[in-house]
Amino acid sequence: MQDRPGVLVLMGSGETSPTMVEVHRSVVRRLGDGPRAVLLDTPYAFQENAADISSRARRYFARSVGLDVEVGTAIAGADWVFSGPGSPTFALDRWTATPVAAELRGRVRARDGATVLASAAACTAGIAAVPVYEVYKVGAEPHWREGLDLLGVLGLRVAVIPHYDNAEGGTHDTRYCYLGERRLAFLERLLPPDAAVLGIDEHTAVVFDLRAESLQVAGRGGLTVRRPGSQTVLPAGTVAGLAELRRLVRGGGGSSGASPGPVVPPEAGHVTLGELTRACEQRFGAALGEHNTAEATQAVLDLEAEITKWAADTEEDEGGVDEAREILRHLVTRLGRLADTSEPRDRLAPLVEPLLALRERLREQGAYDSADALREALAAGGVSIEDGPDGPRWTVRG
Repeated sequence: MQDRPGVLVLMGSGETSPTMVEVHRSVVRRLGDGPRAVLLDTPYAFQENAADISSRARRYFARSVGLDVEVGTAIAGADWVFSGPGSPTFALDRWTATPVAAELRGRVRARDGATVLASAAACTAGIAAVPVYEVYKVGAEPHWREGLDLLGVLGLRVAVIPHYDNAEGGTHDTRYCYLGERRLAFLERLLPPDAAVLGIDEHTAVVFDLRAESLQVAGRGGLTVRRPGSQTVLPAGTVAGLAELRRLVRGGGGSSGASPGPVVPPEAGHVTLGELTRACEQRFGAALGEHNTAEATQAVLDLEAEITKWAADTEEDEGGVDEAREILRHLVTRLGRLADTSEPRDRLAPLVEPLLALRERLREQGAYDSADALREALAAGGVSIEDGPDGPRWTVRG
């Protein structure tokens, strides 16, 4: 493709969630019509559900971004290359043993095409990579693995840390891609003196325009440039030149003497599915407290709509789709039992008919357990459902 733009995107998480849709769209729009797009599946290829992850990712990009994506490692000449969740170590071992590593470096060096690396794949982009699985899950001593150093081409000697503001640990520190402050401080001292940590918050993207020598931070969080004893945060909405980022990486400017703050939950604002689920659950509870069945029903319908939107997410944060579905099932069970058969049919209709429509959508999505739970809950409340060729019919038992 002639005059193909050169873009490198690093994402902290949420790469196949609704939060990153506009970032993906803005990149793809620059590629023109019919770009060749490749999903590099290596980071998660060892997982038993690898095919399912690929399928969900392809569905996400097709439906949300309008991009037809092929899965594989044949990235030479591709207009758009994406890689995301899994194990940084597994990806590095295989990429460095094949032409993939050189091809990824070549894309950045040539300022050619769009390269999008998220989560585990983003870890590999610097001079050093965090072996997340080995340190956090296996208990290995903190250490670095040699990275692909894609950013070295841009004059940035950095280690990239996605999931920088992770707060899943609750009572223990899981910031900094599950390392926590103690382990990151140790690893930081092992980096070369002229290197820094680039921390990318969850549901946040850093978009490098390789030809314009500029970057933009997008999403819910920020980009942190961290060196021993200092750090500078570039919040979402920041637009800066690469020269400024190089200066920060080398120790110029920043909040000298600043230290990382305490472990805190994500900023307020319903962004992740877990947050949206809790909001719907709270609305539901408040509505029941006010005997407002219409609002309670709407909260259930809104939660179902959010689950549908997030169903393609390949790397779920705390409070993912499975947990949201469990909560949905619990809410519809409670709602179904509210049916008071002493009320006339026309008074019950505003409650029952939206729930029947929800049941049909759940069945279409294959969520038969939730659909059956809804039917059983309505039956317990005195409402019988009879499925027929023209759709379900409901009656009130006398």
